[in-house]
Amino acid sequence: ILADTPGHVQYTRNMVTGASTADLAVVLIDARNGVVEQTRRHAAVAALLRVPHVVLAVNKMDLVGYEEKDFQRIVEDFAGHAAELGLPGFTAIPVSALCGDNVVERSAHMDWYTGPALLEFLETVEVAGDPDDAPARFPVQYVIRHDGVRHYAGQLVSGRLRVGDRVTVHPSGQTSEITGIDVLGTEADVAYAPQSVSVRLADERDVSRGDLITAGTDVPSLSQDVRAAVCHLADRPLRVGDRVLVRHTTRTVKAIVKDLAGADELTANDLGSVTLRTAEPLALDDYARIRRTGAFLLVDPADGATLTAGMAVLD
Repeated sequence: ILADTPGHVQYTRNMVTGASTADLAVVLIDARNGVVEQTRRHAAVAALLRVPHVVLAVNKMDLVGYEEKDFQRIVEDFAGHAAELGLPGFTAIPVSALCGDNVVERSAHMDWYTGPALLEFLETVEVAGDPDDAPARFPVQYVIRHDGVRHYAGQLVSGRLRVGDRVTVHPSGQTSEITGIDVLGTEADVAYAPQSVSVRLADERDVSRGDLITAGTDVPSLSQDVRAAVCHLADRPLRVGDRVLVRHTTRTVKAIVKDLAGADELTANDLGSVTLRTAEPLALDDYARIRRTGAFLLVDPADGATLTAGMAVLD
């Protein structure tokens, strides 16, 4: 799935939306102009949203004579900005889209470049992590009652669940054991993210939509004070004191904006930092660690309009 997001500052919210679910971002640079403000903004969004892989595609190499020195100068310049932003790394590829150099096949015009062509890299880069290495996170979307038994349905957004696992339900803290898992209507012993499944528990627990089921001792942080990096998406500003709804996984709670990190307000396409006080506790992970349970939206309680995209930052 490819998402083409505009690069101009007034479309920052489009970039954030596209990057929020991306496994890889391609940052396009004109070899004649090098790193410009738009490039730095793209890199900042990729770093903020923790996109796992970034490709620096230096285009129009034909217009600089396919010179290695021009490519290396741009790569070094971008590397400095990437380090300041905390971008863990990137893959630089010199290309000429017009001539097809290093787009699908490696270019004979740039024999000094020994890396993969762009499409070759996109088809071979590892984008799926091992579910066994990630803590299990299962937001309950729907409760199904069948023959007197409760089935808790939703999408497993991280890790894996097995029959026999001891689990905890958040925010209540109740514990139980998984006695059954159904995947597409068929019983299974194990489920992996991002499968949509239903699970059955050994005990009668008060579990409903918006609860989060986890397995093992690696559990999210439960708090009513939320600090997050944000991108404001709406045309109406966000101000301190605003009452909003927080939509986190399948849970929606009321909240108030306590602080905007020194800013008076956030307007459309602004990047900033916000502190919220929620009416009920949220089970949050740091966005840098688990994107799906670290992300949330702020919603206008009056008309349901989406206001702000947030990425939780835990101390």
